[in-house]
Amino acid sequence: MNELTRRQWLKWMALLSGSAAMPSYASEGPLTLKEDDVAEHFAPRLQAGSHVKIYIPNLPYIYTSHAINVGLIRPANNQQGWEYELATDIRQVSETAYDVTLREGIKFQDGTPFTAQSVVRNILAFRQSPFLFSKLHETLLSATALDEQRVRIYLSQRYGQFMNDLLWLHFYTDTYLEKFGWNGKATCPNLAEAGPYGLGPYQLIEGYVEGDRQTKEVMLKANPYYWRPNEPNIERITIYTELDSQAAINQVQAQEGQLDIAPIPFHDKVQTMRSPHSKVVSASSNNNFAIHLNLRNGHPRLQEQAVRVALNKAIHQANLLSFVYMDEGQAKATNASPNFPRIAELSTSLKPYSEVSNPYDPEQQAALKQILDGITLKVYSQRSFLWLWRGIAYQLGRVGVTLDIELTDSEKDIFAQLLTTNQKQNTKDWDLLIWSMDDWYFNHPWSVFVAYRTTSVWSTIMPDARLDGYIDALFAESVGSDAYLALSRQIMTHVYDQGYMLFVPAPNQVLATNKEVHYVPYPMATSPLWELKISRYHWSVREGALPPSRTAPLQIQRV
Repeated sequence: MNELTRRQWLKWMALLSGSAAMPSYASEGPLTLKEDDVAEHFAPRLQAGSHVKIYIPNLPYIYTSHAINVGLIRPANNQQGWEYELATDIRQVSETAYDVTLREGIKFQDGTPFTAQSVVRNILAFRQSPFLFSKLHETLLSATALDEQRVRIYLSQRYGQFMNDLLWLHFYTDTYLEKFGWNGKATCPNLAEAGPYGLGPYQLIEGYVEGDRQTKEVMLKANPYYWRPNEPNIERITIYTELDSQAAINQVQAQEGQLDIAPIPFHDKVQTMRSPHSKVVSASSNNNFAIHLNLRNGHPRLQEQAVRVALNKAIHQANLLSFVYMDEGQAKATNASPNFPRIAELSTSLKPYSEVSNPYDPEQQAALKQILDGITLKVYSQRSFLWLWRGIAYQLGRVGVTLDIELTDSEKDIFAQLLTTNQKQNTKDWDLLIWSMDDWYFNHPWSVFVAYRTTSVWSTIMPDARLDGYIDALFAESVGSDAYLALSRQIMTHVYDQGYMLFVPAPNQVLATNKEVHYVPYPMATSPLWELKISRYHWSVREGALPPSRTAPLQIQRV
């Protein structure tokens, strides 16, 4: 894209998004960028008063969960996507049994010991009221303590996704289990109340955060009983779950002490670098924007395969990447990111519709217009996705489709409609709905396929026995295996051919971060708050004014 075209697009996007601040290349000239030297000035671990503030508008209950509640394993930025946490070894002793060796000396946040009996009690509580987003509730039978540090876990059948599910099998004190048990909700992590109930590096001390209910502000403090000697590094962390999107961007860019980390629209990168207090962090990821078609009680014409496919054919993914994503992402054929293990292998046979035929070709455009016939679709979205809807609205408008967009600042409002539509109990009429389908299953595309399983509350696809059969078969297979690849191909091809959702490029994670904060995002939906570090110039620990040299623009940190 040439500079003039990009500048015009940025201006148009900023105006449509209601942004008060936007890049002005002509008036401010080219940027001179310094290297980020925050690592040369780290403050001491847990320095008194250290405090970081984060805005997490999408899936905050998932992004924060592993900082508070942990399991036998935890997410890690490595090839398998996890590392041992409460366990030091997990060994499969038969097709349906696993022996777990627990780490010694672990204590809950209230100081009580974590033992094999703790695992047994928590698994019993899980079975009484489990999460239902996978098949663990059908396969996890029981657990037996072999001694104080060893547990045997029994399954009812071969289950290739067991290790992935262990990431979400968290453990709680007896006090918590007596008060709340497991919540049995579609949104998994159980953070119903502040208190010393978990085992993670941070304790929840104010607020609560679950998928269907959350306070606008959540406060964490470092857990003095956490077993890793070099984690966490920051005394307190404030998490905001609901903010005005533009206000959040302004706070992290210009108002030191208000906000340290926040996602930004891709067109805001240059303005973020120009601001005195923020820098840009960009990371490739397994994440996705899930745009559901309401095939349960939405627009009647969405029941037509030809209409659904035509909507997807009208999306020019290459243009979205260039003009809307600002090259921060990858094109894809369905919802699964090409970064998932072996999924990229499918790209030779399954390509985005716009790579098969150009939707801007006059003949193709005329054919799509004839199918779509000027329909109007109702959109329900968080305001933070407005930048994407502007691009989609422009492209669909070229083929005669009108979008009627309703916005909210809260993800829980989105989930209230999404999770009730499968049973036709939604209270809003909607045809298109978006949420941030970030990878909470660490390197396994189940975080995408859960929306394809037509019996799940996460799905708005009409009943499809063939598709559900492919998905049920996938449960038995281990990630990366040939059988996993073959079934993934069948699932993705079927969804592609049917046009069951609206497919857009997979995004990078792009964050505005305080210049004095060191933060490396993971490729999945986890904020590694235990790895956060700040410099001695950070507002929470600094004495005196910030040296002017610390406000110079910094190079984008690319992960």
